Order: sequence, then structure tokens, then C-alpha cells
Amino acid sequence: MRLALYEPDIPQNTGTLLRLAACFNLPVDIIEPCGFIFDDKRLRRAGMDYLDIVDYTRHDSWEKFNAQRKGRLVLLTTKGSVPHHTFKFEENDILMLGRESAGVPDFVHAAVDKRLRIPMRADTRSINVAMAGAIVLSEALHQTGHFDTLT
Repeated sequence: MRLALYEPDIPQNTGTLLRLAACFNLPVDIIEPCGFIFDDKRLRRAGMDYLDIVDYTRHDSWEKFNAQRKGRLVLLTTKGSVPHHTFKFEENDILMLGRESAGVPDFVHAAVDKRLRIPMRADTRSINVAMAGAIVLSEALHQTGHFDTLT
């Protein structure tokens, strides 16, 4: 299981997701360009000292990331048709989160293997990207038995 962040805008969310990945011993792919300087103090504040232990790879572009990826690409999106809790996750899935400001472009939507959504009230737009990542990642790790490998 991996997380992939598509051109993240907000350093605090990126730092939070990197910290989450460090705690769950998961690698992260960061697809550039980011909407901030990668050594931003807000990223470091949210990621804390976990940034020193998280396994992350920065990719110069979508094309470079997509050319080397292995496993199903599962996009978390408000445009998804499949509720996350009904989806059958696999150990080699890559959970992708889009930009906070714009999600992912149509060509990325077309390239993913599955689009998932988190069920929520009809009169709300979306959940914070870091919170959405944590919600779906927890379900995925539970289904695949990953939590059993942690202390």
C-alpha cells in the first residue's frame, strides 16, 4: 500500500499525510509541482520529526510517476461512484489524493483504476484532504491486515 499526493497545495496537509505514512510504515509518492516550497516551515511543523523517517519519493511530473507505478491506482474523489467502505482493497493499491484546490485533472481521472468517495451529507462539498486520506487509508489497512504488522 502507498499514498500518492498529486500536486499538493497546502504544506500542512502534506506534512500531516507524511506523518501518517511514517506512523503506518507506508511509502508516499509526491507528484510535483507542489504549491509550496518543499522545505516550507509549515510542512515541517505538521510533519515534525516524522519527516526524517518517512519513505517518500518526489516525482517531477505525473508522466514520470505513472510510468513507474506498480499496483492499482485508487483515486479518492468527490466525483467517485464507489463508497470507500464497500471497495475491496488490495495490498499493492496506491491511494491517490488530489490537490486541495482542484482535485486532479481529467487525464488523471481517465488513468486511474478506481474512483472512491467517502459518504457524507448531501449539503457538504468535501472533507479536508488529510482527513480523507486517513479515513480511507484506515479502511484499506484494516482490510489488508496491515495493522497486524504494527505494534
